[in-house]
Amino acid sequence: MADWSSVPPFGIYVHVPFCAARCGYCDFNTYTASELAGSGASPDGWLAAVRQELDLAVRTVGRRPVDTVFVGGGTPSLIGAGRLGEVLAAVRDAFGLAPGAEVTTESNPESTSPEFFAELAAAGFTRVSLGMQSAAPHVLRVLERRHTPGRAVAAAREARAAGIGHVNLDLIYATPGETDDDLRASLDAVLDAGVDHVSAYSLIVEDGTALARRVARGELPAPDDDVAAARYELIDDRLTAAGFDWYEVSNWASSPGAVCRHNIGYWRDGDWWGLGPGAHSHLAGVRWWNVKHPARYAALLGEGESPEADRELLTGAERHTERVMLQLRLASGLPLALLDGPGAAAATRAADDGLLDPPALAAGRAVLTRRGRLLADRVVQQLVAAASV
Repeated sequence: MADWSSVPPFGIYVHVPFCAARCGYCDFNTYTASELAGSGASPDGWLAAVRQELDLAVRTVGRRPVDTVFVGGGTPSLIGAGRLGEVLAAVRDAFGLAPGAEVTTESNPESTSPEFFAELAAAGFTRVSLGMQSAAPHVLRVLERRHTPGRAVAAAREARAAGIGHVNLDLIYATPGETDDDLRASLDAVLDAGVDHVSAYSLIVEDGTALARRVARGELPAPDDDVAAARYELIDDRLTAAGFDWYEVSNWASSPGAVCRHNIGYWRDGDWWGLGPGAHSHLAGVRWWNVKHPARYAALLGEGESPEADRELLTGAERHTERVMLQLRLASGLPLALLDGPGAAAATRAADDGLLDPPALAAGRAVLTRRGRLLADRVVQQLVAAASV
């Protein structure tokens, strides 16, 4: 297709699987140097394999301009600004970037510097997302984060000073041992950093993690849902007062231009190709994911094979459920036209229960109230269950 204006935005996700250490709560597809020892996997081997997968992507998709690029992990900053710049250059050469493309990389505050951010800006990165989690030392210890409390704020300032247009800080709340005052101090630090985007996620104890084992042994209490709800309201109050608006349940931006367009593509059923070990892709209702281990990923591509591990073709019912689930999380809400009669009736009941905004519903959109944001999964279940009866 020569004209891409009639299709959804196209994003590229790049997964960097390397970490200096594994945080206790993390269940992402990441590997430390000791875990990769003897496998032959390395940052340079990963980069070569990513280039080979890009060739495969172009042969599959065609030269379709890329609207957003997001480098995640793992710890992308661990491989250095030079390699990150090479990744972006490879994407640009393979597909071309759309005018005004958003280009993001995640970074760990401890593996960044003013020089690192200057190199990113020169390479064409427009956005940086920094993992802060908390400003409280004892909370960082529970999470097994290695950066010092003040480093994330300093890194955010360095990124802005280097010319990175948009900077995000990630928070994790409701960690065992965290107090309301701890969270208030974290929010003060975030706002003092001068960022224009904040992500905040309630701590989830994932099976198989070190944190899950500590909770199972009774060393730490499990996160409390009521505490998490109260902390979410505290975050929303503080950010709203500071001029931030929520645009997705866990994300706030200081202006429309600060919204993460790449993630909006996920929530609006867009198209993206995931490069790297374990990365997921989605094109026109087909979803697939790569093999997880970096050595196996590189070996398959080196042999001229696809690194795909498996795929699924979503049914109409599955795509409908996903649209409801994802679009309802956005402040723009879900068009009622996507719901049938029973689903619309369930939306009316949800509004009566204070979970959906009545004026928005009258205007044809299902938009979560703040109480609805706390119970978003329940609202989705109500709308989908009603539609399937």
